[in-house]
Amino acid sequence: MNKVLVSACLLGKRVRYDGGSLAVADRILAQWLAEGRVVSVCPEVDAGMSIPRRPAEIVEASGRDVLLATAKVLDNAGEDVTAYFISGAEQALATCQKQGLRVAVLAESSPSCGSHSLYDGHFSGNKVPGEGVTAALLRQNGIDVYSQFEIEAAHKTLIS
Repeated sequence: MNKVLVSACLLGKRVRYDGGSLAVADRILAQWLAEGRVVSVCPEVDAGMSIPRRPAEIVEASGRDVLLATAKVLDNAGEDVTAYFISGAEQALATCQKQGLRVAVLAESSPSCGSHSLYDGHFSGNKVPGEGVTAALLRQNGIDVYSQFEIEAAHKTLIS
């Protein structure tokens, strides 16, 4: 049975920077949970960041740039938290490799997990095209990454 990596916040776990979650009510996700297919991950928490924590954004770049060391992840006080985001991404990748996972459903717009969009790095609320650090690293290693808005597509890949 193929398993899928899922952002913990999408499963209702209160791991977001503000102590909240982004719980998703979806029949496919419920089916995956019932079948024992879900492997939960929160890259920031797994890397040692606290709950709650200051919000963080990738500064005018994307996760690929962070992995290339040409961009940073800063919190809203200006503290460089890049190392946490890289460590969390590496741990998520290690989990995928250890368990043979080839599909991930991650929280959109997160500096770790965003698969199509991110906040612009100015804490303005503006979103720009891009991917988070974890999403980028997983994709670079052949793992298909989807957002919570693409669960049906993720399911098709999972069962193919």
